Amino acid sequence: MKTSVSIITAVYNGASILSECLNSVNSQTISVEHLVIDGASTDSTLEMVRQQSPQSKIYSESDFGIYDAMNKGIKIASGEIIGILNADDFYASPDVIAKVVKVFENPEIDACYGNLLYVAETLSQYTSLFKTIRYWKSGSFKPARFYWGWMPPHPTFFVRRRIYDKYGLFNLSLGSAADYELMLRFLLKHKIRTAYIPEILVKMRTGGASNANLNNRILANKMDRKAWDVNGLKPYPWTLLFKPLRKIPQWFAKP
Repeated sequence: MKTSVSIITAVYNGASILSECLNSVNSQTISVEHLVIDGASTDSTLEMVRQQSPQSKIYSESDFGIYDAMNKGIKIASGEIIGILNADDFYASPDVIAKVVKVFENPEIDACYGNLLYVAETLSQYTSLFKTIRYWKSGSFKPARFYWGWMPPHPTFFVRRRIYDKYGLFNLSLGSAADYELMLRFLLKHKIRTAYIPEILVKMRTGGASNANLNNRILANKMDRKAWDVNGLKPYPWTLLFKPLRKIPQWFAKP
């Protein structure tokens, strides 16, 4: 039986950044259900989606932020496999979803993830490509790696919907650490069976809010600590220090 896939894109006033995301979903060699969860945009986002990606399903209403929008998408999604692709991210190649589906042909696999390439926010003035900024090679999953600051790249994380049904959605009280908490809950606490695809699956534009300044980084660290606490897990003394430090080698790694 063919494995069905739903891709959720949360967006708010994203007309200037959404085009590559839509193109990358539409160009996949395997068709997917694409849910665009819009937070009542006031720009031309909805018109862009209707014109550029008429097959995408649009749900537009005010929300409580990106993770609330993602939760709405997960509840609506009909696919057996759920992936989340942010409005300013895009798949690295047209066969990404085909590779993901291949992994899930093993009924024992609950989730999978791959590598992530950070790219510049805009196209290079000299080429038609996005300049590579850093490379997140995540590596194979071992639960103990979480204690050393590791986590999978969240834009590359695909999960069976039965896991969301069983273990819950994004925790809105965690702010920017909601994706970290969800992966701690799924992978470390509940030990779902996970596969690693050793390839770049997603290209992500730089500019994450949690690293914008020192105050944001301190707040992110507090939320990371809370992510462990709400799951009844205890990190090592150095776990949350190592988490941002693990990003340093990404600036020097080559894809």
